Amino acid sequence: MPIEINLNSLEVILVSPRNPLNIGAAARAMANFGLSLLTVVAPWEPRWPEMLSEIKSAVGAEGLVQNAKRTDTLVEAVADCTLVIGTGTLTYRKPEQPVVALPDLAPIVQRELAHGGRIALVFGPEKHGLTSEDLSYSHILVEIPTQPAQPSMNLGQAVAVCLYELAGRARPYAAHASTSPQPATAGREELLASLVEELMIASEYSPAGMRQANRHDLRLLLRRLTLSDKDARRTLGLLRRVLYTLRH
Repeated sequence: MPIEINLNSLEVILVSPRNPLNIGAAARAMANFGLSLLTVVAPWEPRWPEMLSEIKSAVGAEGLVQNAKRTDTLVEAVADCTLVIGTGTLTYRKPEQPVVALPDLAPIVQRELAHGGRIALVFGPEKHGLTSEDLSYSHILVEIPTQPAQPSMNLGQAVAVCLYELAGRARPYAAHASTSPQPATAGREELLASLVEELMIASEYSPAGMRQANRHDLRLLLRRLTLSDKDARRTLGLLRRVLYTLRH
């Protein structure tokens, strides 16, 4: 029998937010739509514990804010996620990953959750949004359809709009025993990218000046491959043997 997908399995991640009130507004929107997993990456204000007490806009979501997880890096925040969704506008950006219109996002989220996946919905800082480096950790980019004359949106409003679309378009989903292999987590993909980079260095594949660009491209490539966890672990084992041989 079809079951309702629980959006509480979806995690909202805020990258380097500058204004405590925006964190509170995002948390309140999460509470409105039944979500409780909030992570804040490298908040602009270094006094994180004191900053929490300054958040006044999280009416009805105080506990959610107090229980928010804090990480120093985005890669740490998404490590155990199987689908990472970046958000933003295409007005000033040429996307390097598949783009999904916001109204089309709900079925993708539902399918991933129904198969036991863990999803991160990632929002960038108020001033400029997610950078290309931030987005290199994303499997897809969801576009918030704003007007070109005013493409940017308040952080709290952006969270509310995305969650409204997901909750409003959610439908009972026929969840069956999945025959699909478990997808690799973002942490496993990053481990694989690091290992490939070590191989490139050991084999003198490219000059040091190209390493950062190569790492960026590797992240994007591995996410486009949509490896299963089993295949990712097998590939890691094979490449470790190759690296050992190169070094010895």
